[in-house]
Amino acid sequence: MLENQPCNLTLVSEAEFVTDWQQRYLNGDTPWDKGYASPPLDELIHRLGVSVLGEGEVWVPGCGSGHDVRRLAEHGIKAVGLDIAPAAIELAKSHPRLHNERYELMNFLDPFQRIGRQASAIWEHTCFCAIDPSLRDDYARSAGELLAPGGTLAGVFFLNPRDDGDDMSGPPFPSTQEAIDVCFGPWFERVAAWQPESAYPGREGREWLAVYKRLTQGSVL
Repeated sequence: MLENQPCNLTLVSEAEFVTDWQQRYLNGDTPWDKGYASPPLDELIHRLGVSVLGEGEVWVPGCGSGHDVRRLAEHGIKAVGLDIAPAAIELAKSHPRLHNERYELMNFLDPFQRIGRQASAIWEHTCFCAIDPSLRDDYARSAGELLAPGGTLAGVFFLNPRDDGDDMSGPPFPSTQEAIDVCFGPWFERVAAWQPESAYPGREGREWLAVYKRLTQGSVL
């Protein structure tokens, strides 16, 4: 477990996100959407079982068109997809419903939108790497406040999304295993991690699959 560190809260208005992500969905400029669920999600469930995500709701921030949400639902999980772009939510809802999955228009980083809400787990895929790195502490706080002690944050983190010579301005933004541990350290303890054997074409060896458990006492700063 890492020593608790202050986590600066930056309140971010939806307007700062909607213009960008909404327009990209309207333009069909969504190269992150591969048309099917993230392969490491299947690997996580195959290796650790559905029980690793608990028995309550599993939230998927930045769910886009909802492929991962529907894959979770196929396993009988109460999956809730969240996105800040109305067009993404509309696209997700246009797919046939598989189980009890649902979608909500929400800014995951806005603490006021989480009041009175609680989930048993969070599945992270491409949201963490999509937000500006200055907001990653806010992401950790959001996850920590949403989950009860013992709750699970599991995710596939896109560590190295760029090749040499590419525009490094992002999104997606790179990260390291060590930086992710530090970011989540005030709230979570990492209990498992490995480089996934399965990946979307082009992401082989660039991702990291990690499972964190919510601490009994997290940062209150």
